[in-house]
Amino acid sequence: MAIPLSWYLIVAAALFCIGFYGVLARRNAVAILMGVELMLNAVNINFLAFWRYVRPEEPLGQVFAIFVLAVAAAEAAVGLALIISIYRTRKTINIDNIDLLRG
Repeated sequence: MAIPLSWYLIVAAALFCIGFYGVLARRNAVAILMGVELMLNAVNINFLAFWRYVRPEEPLGQVFAIFVLAVAAAEAAVGLALIISIYRTRKTINIDNIDLLRG
């Protein structure tokens, strides 16, 4: 018995909404990066679900998911490097307290 496509889409939409709420509601830079990662994982679920139900004979959905994972890894590495750099100069990772124009 196969799981319907709509179930995958509902899970992906819920995951995306949780990540979007995390980006908008949090003031901690690490929590914001975690929200972005959740949104990227929701996109991966959509890619793989549509691949499975539309063209399972071609590996196109898997290729897109691998690209999204690579972008997510690069985003996490660059984002964490920026957060560490800002923490070393400002002694905070609270987004409200970071003003890069002030010395």
